[in-house]
Amino acid sequence: MSKADLSKLHVETRFVHAGRNAPGNGVIVNPPLQRATTLLFEDAETLYDAPKTYAIDGMAVQEALRDMLVAVEGGAGAVLAPSGLAACTLAILTVARADSELLVVDSAYKPTRNFCTRTLRRFGVRPRFYDPRIGAGIAELIGEQTCAVFLESPGSLTFEVQDVPAIAAAGHARGVPVLIDNTWSAGVYFKPFEHGADLSIQAISKYQGGHADVFLGSVGCATTEWQQRVWETHKQLGMSVSPDDAFLALRGMRTLGVRLERQGASALRIAQWLAARPQVVEVLHPALSGAPDHALWKRDFTGASGLFGVVIKAPPERLKAMLESLRLFAMGWSWGGYESLITPSDRQIVRTVRKWSAEGATLRLYIGLEHPDDLIADLEQGFARLA
Repeated sequence: MSKADLSKLHVETRFVHAGRNAPGNGVIVNPPLQRATTLLFEDAETLYDAPKTYAIDGMAVQEALRDMLVAVEGGAGAVLAPSGLAACTLAILTVARADSELLVVDSAYKPTRNFCTRTLRRFGVRPRFYDPRIGAGIAELIGEQTCAVFLESPGSLTFEVQDVPAIAAAGHARGVPVLIDNTWSAGVYFKPFEHGADLSIQAISKYQGGHADVFLGSVGCATTEWQQRVWETHKQLGMSVSPDDAFLALRGMRTLGVRLERQGASALRIAQWLAARPQVVEVLHPALSGAPDHALWKRDFTGASGLFGVVIKAPPERLKAMLESLRLFAMGWSWGGYESLITPSDRQIVRTVRKWSAEGATLRLYIGLEHPDDLIADLEQGFARLA
């Protein structure tokens, strides 16, 4: 089935049929897993002129995964990276230039923020952080030295939704590219290129892998020109992706549609239950009616994933007892797998534009594939520890 045919089908169908037309695949349903470093050629001309001369660029399974990512998220192409953070740094290094300024959303993933404030600074690139709710006001920050605008929507840990079309319009009016971390939506519920982004970053380790056992990232590209630029940076950095990891991510994506729908529905139900608890100050979930950015979410997103936050009023020792009493929610820093997670976030939240202030402890919840009734019962017995 051709890519043109896939573009006319629902995303659930694309999850099944994309990434299955690799050369030499024949009648096999899944692409072959080829572990290789060296490719051999029979003559000198082919050695230099072949489309693929070295396996670091990826073989059939990596190509199939790239095709799948484009079929789901859109754009002209995708480049794989060995982790989500590597994908962030790859995209940023593609647009960065010496003696320039990178505008970065203040709610960005902390490791991305650290890369900008530490590594980029060493090479003469100055990060400047901006309020996630700035919208079209970003135009006032864009100057001659601005090399790009970096977004993450919803924001890491605090889940602010950005006005991507307004920011993209302001950036493009000044010839400035727009990058977005689109991991929360898994490339399914938010289409970055339809809203003006030039590069879209995802941690494929999360929902695409789906089983907490793979490290991968991707940079989706709006145009073939951007894809070529990202590829050049990718090669210069010597990045490569394991065929085993690519195979696991591709296999995970076959069921991504049903997992994401189930986990999003469970998360919204649990968020609504939490909102009614007397100990809860605020639920940080943009799909909740009445949330600060609900109108933007409803305008630009087609669904919600299973990751959100909550602010709970509780003494530290009681909160510790609650967290350690949970039987189904585990404490761990990643997410996107089949298991539910809960983590205290206060120490991880870093802000410089506007200080994060909450009347209680901020927690991040990730809802897995367990039955929501069982997860609610687990939280309920945990809340009893706060009494």
